This record gives sequence, structure tokens and C-alpha cells, in this order.
Amino acid sequence: MPMLQNHYISYQWLRELKRNGQRTYIAVYFRLTNKEIVSVGRYNHPHQQVPLSQAIAMIMQVKDPQGYEIIVPRKIEKKEISKVRPISQLHGWRYMPHAHGRSFCNCPTCIPRGQIKSRALRERYNNGITRSGSN
Repeated sequence: MPMLQNHYISYQWLRELKRNGQRTYIAVYFRLTNKEIVSVGRYNHPHQQVPLSQAIAMIMQVKDPQGYEIIVPRKIEKKEISKVRPISQLHGWRYMPHAHGRSFCNCPTCIPRGQIKSRALRERYNNGITRSGSN
């Protein structure tokens, strides 16, 4: 994600990445030219190939930029990296943007075995409780 004025949106993917078991992440900051061709879009929708400047403008103009990503389809060169530093581990959304209060399913993709609290979530689902504390 580009560094935007909205700090939360810039680091939104952190908690989703942490779901795979890695507990600590660092930020790698790098610079690209505005004309660099990248893919931009919401994580589960088709992406568009546009210059970086246009991709950033698209993200800044959408009503809800949660879930958007920019993909650079090439290796980032060492000379493009400006800094590497630890970041707060409390940013981002869990599961998907706006997941709180929404129903979930019991499939292995949504609730993988071994995930924190997965057994309790499966039991809640099997007992007909698919929202936070309600049926």
C-alpha cells in the first residue's frame, strides 16, 4: 500500500497477514516513479493496470478504501528501498473489511483448523450462532 494520509488504510493488511501465524511484521518503504505501471483494485475483484499516480488517486477517491491493494508486478530493487522499520502490530482489519457483525460460514477456508479460537467459532456456527452473540 502507498503511504497515504490515512495511516489506518496504509497499514490495513497487517492483521490479515498475521492470521497465517507470523506474529511480527516490519515495514519496507520504497519509492517508485509515478509512471510505473501497477495493478490496483479491491483484493477480491479484478484489478486494473494503470500508472502508480493514477492508482493512488483511485484509492484516495473511493468512499471506502479498505481492502484495496496495489501490486507491483516486478522485483523491488535495493536502490529503491528507502527504509525498513518495525511497525505497530495493532493495525488493520480481521478476516475482511467490515467483518464485525456479519455472518460467517463454517468452511475450512473461513475458519481453518488450528487458527486461534477456530474450534469455538465452529461450535458457535454449529449451534446456530452466526453473528457476534446472536442467531
